[in-house]
Amino acid sequence: MQTQTDTDAGFFGAFGGRYVPETLVPALDQLEQSYRRIVPEPAFQQELADLLRDFVGRSTPLFFARRLSEQLGGARIYLKREDLAHTGAHKINNAVGQALLAERMGKRRIIAETGAGQHGVATAAACALRGLECHVYMGAEDIRRQRANALRMRLLGAELISVDSGTRTLKDAINEAIRDWVTNVETTHYVIGSVVGPAPYPEMVRDFQAVIGREAREQIRAATGRLPDEVHACVGGGSNAIGIFHAFVPDSGVRLVGIEGGGYGPDSRRHAATLSAGSIGVLHGARSYLLQDKDGQVSGTHSVSAGLDYPGVGPEHAYLRDSGRVEYSWAGDEQALEALKLLSRTEGILPALETAHALAYSIERARELPSDQTILVSLSGRGDKDLEIVEGLV
Repeated sequence: MQTQTDTDAGFFGAFGGRYVPETLVPALDQLEQSYRRIVPEPAFQQELADLLRDFVGRSTPLFFARRLSEQLGGARIYLKREDLAHTGAHKINNAVGQALLAERMGKRRIIAETGAGQHGVATAAACALRGLECHVYMGAEDIRRQRANALRMRLLGAELISVDSGTRTLKDAINEAIRDWVTNVETTHYVIGSVVGPAPYPEMVRDFQAVIGREAREQIRAATGRLPDEVHACVGGGSNAIGIFHAFVPDSGVRLVGIEGGGYGPDSRRHAATLSAGSIGVLHGARSYLLQDKDGQVSGTHSVSAGLDYPGVGPEHAYLRDSGRVEYSWAGDEQALEALKLLSRTEGILPALETAHALAYSIERARELPSDQTILVSLSGRGDKDLEIVEGLV
């Protein structure tokens, strides 16, 4: 089954589109035209491929988690090691792609938002590489939770702007970044870090992240002689999940599962499980599922992982959910922490808390499946950034 995308209108089925101030429409038109004209050019693709190889470190390896699989006694678990990409997560794939595109559009002032800090670090690194001015918005609560990444951004030359409004997390950082863009739209490119926002961002970010799935598909076939039985990935906004799912969407025999931040459980109202407990609405320029109250006001969220602590989700994920092609579940804070410890102690790999949510689901699923089945997990980032969070919890 192919993803049905009306690229002219920027919709994935009933989801997506543009719900933005009139001021931004010309900038989005320019971005879409440039994206469709410039990105397919052989010169752009060659420069991007060179940077992904020489700067990012692609291709990232596929790793068979042998000891973890043996301990669980069920399916074999393979990890797509995006934690080994430069800056420590998948975010750099998109940041480099958008930085190159902004250059060709003549936009040398870059703004970004970040939750866990990985997208901010990736954008700062890409801007430093290309000599671009960089401003990153980050919620004050997330800066507190991710002090190491805040320092990394500053060292890379970015201006880090603390956001003290609302819940002081990712949602509020996006709000401020959009306000900046409205004010400075003529000179500024907004590097959105996930498959969210108005068209063409969900499609564009997906295309820059689809390298994950293309590599993983060939790697696991080389390793096992066939496609995986299941592919699992954590979902906040959803860029790493779309990145690995996209190559497998046409393969109906491969089960795709996205795992959200369940916090204390969807019944607690302290969670970020948008596709498990949300409803359809508009957030940050696109129609998708979001967490909202009966009056349509965006609800507060909670996850031990800053990168999953977002009340919405990318519109393509909403489409894939409603079409039935991808299933979505959730893992709670405690499950994620236990999964983080288990992978660290069986394989010597410290995963990001975001990835640990996917691993928590994969661990339970592996126990249910026979040993001739394979599970491919997108290990979206490394856990160095989360040490202060987990210090008192493990």
